[in-house]
Amino acid sequence: MDSHDLKLLLESVRDGRLSPEQAARDIQILPFQEAGEFAKVDLHRRLRCGFPEVVFGQGKTATQIEGILRTLVAHDQGGLVTRLDPQAALHLVNAFPDGEHNALGRTFRIPSKRDTEPKLGQVVIVTAGTSDLPVAEEARVTAEAWNCEVTLIADVGVAGLHRLLHQLDRFHKADALVVVAGMEGALPSVVGGLVDCPVIAVPTSIGYGAHFHGVAALLAMLNSCASNVVVVNIDAGFSGGHVASLIARRMGQARQSAQASEV
Repeated sequence: MDSHDLKLLLESVRDGRLSPEQAARDIQILPFQEAGEFAKVDLHRRLRCGFPEVVFGQGKTATQIEGILRTLVAHDQGGLVTRLDPQAALHLVNAFPDGEHNALGRTFRIPSKRDTEPKLGQVVIVTAGTSDLPVAEEARVTAEAWNCEVTLIADVGVAGLHRLLHQLDRFHKADALVVVAGMEGALPSVVGGLVDCPVIAVPTSIGYGAHFHGVAALLAMLNSCASNVVVVNIDAGFSGGHVASLIARRMGQARQSAQASEV
């Protein structure tokens, strides 16, 4: 939908040929823009879901990713790419000098105008081991892109629980936690039993043979006895960071509203 289409839509409402409710639905679901012959960029994802479309870099060429990003940037939406290989990352760094490449998390981010807005909500990301950091970094970049205050706590797995207990004060400030763990995947259950907020568990494909590339951790987390633990897919740092941000932002907005009403 471009400005001409929008003008026609509004004229239809004015003339009584279309209800305001139907027009609102059309505005929400119609607009997208083709980026070459390879992508149809959803420009109203932010309107519907609160966040712009994110580019999954795996399987895309560097030129395709650049084309999608240029479409998003042209509409003041910034851009976030996940699962980026090193060659594509080098291409994007040259194409977008203002972008931020996170080599460990395999992400590339172009800030949007909303980055200057006050932070909403507190997300704490926890890893069981250092080997889980690539997935945790993907979650961190995502939560920061969605304008949350983010804290990353690394290497506090169940093999040394005393390390975890030293972090309790930081956990209790969180609106949502993302707990990233491989091996047997026990850490989310432990953390879930210590906090009063949602815990987003992210299983990783880190471990030995019977770990089955993350399936063992996934099943352990799905069977958690901590009732505040929910689980996303294996190595899905983006999903963990995104869900935690949705929760944290709502909490942050509620606090802002409460403070405004007190004034």
